[in-house]
Amino acid sequence: MAVTPAPMVEMRGISKRYGGVEALAAVDFDVWPNEIHGLVGDNAAGKSTLIKILSGAVAMDEGAITFEGQPAHIKSPRHAKELGIETVYQDLALADNLDVPSNLFLGRELMRRGARGWLLDLGRMSEEARRLLGRLRIDLPNLRQRLRDMSGGQRQCVAIARSVYFNARLVILDEPTAALGVKETERVMALVAQMREHGLAVVMISHNLNHVFDLCDRITVLKTGRVAGSRRVAETTREEIVRLILTGGAAGEGTPAAARPVAMTA
Repeated sequence: MAVTPAPMVEMRGISKRYGGVEALAAVDFDVWPNEIHGLVGDNAAGKSTLIKILSGAVAMDEGAITFEGQPAHIKSPRHAKELGIETVYQDLALADNLDVPSNLFLGRELMRRGARGWLLDLGRMSEEARRLLGRLRIDLPNLRQRLRDMSGGQRQCVAIARSVYFNARLVILDEPTAALGVKETERVMALVAQMREHGLAVVMISHNLNHVFDLCDRITVLKTGRVAGSRRVAETTREEIVRLILTGGAAGEGTPAAARPVAMTA
């Protein structure tokens, strides 16, 4: 029986202006279930604006978004999280003075009733943290260690794990391997690959095309606020993607049918 899957996220005709600056112009972008989708482009290409619209941090001027087949009017980051869209920004937004469980549950702490009212359930948060990190194969020797004393790779893993825990369906990663050493980069890349295994869709923004080609199923290139092209990784080359980044694609190219995932059969 043929099964035709639908995109998890569809963004159609997304436009955004800041005064006289056109940050995005009628951008089409979609992400499919269990897909790692690379979003690339030079500085000021519109990548950050697009993901901020999807994550609820910025309101679009024009366009439409559907999430899992339903219209989604994403009004705030909280609303995006309720839908199952989590974002890990480059600055990670971690609390350096807190330990791993406290960071994983920051702002969504687990509570228990005590003799004098509600208290933080530190034991349950630690237990849930161990379970989550074990499931994601993240090895952190001491969960009570404060984040300020951890390496960049360990901090990135904590930030990604936090995004996964709260029923995420789609995770947006903004430069997840920036400023990491070789071994720490390998650790984070392995974690991103595991996210697909756990049924998540991922949007990965990166300037490192080697990492994009190693991890992603598809790549979409933005150029001065427009889609220069979208390609399956298996059907393109680094040279073509670099050309799209530098010179853009043909006018109106958008996302050709050849760049969309093939319908599954069962």
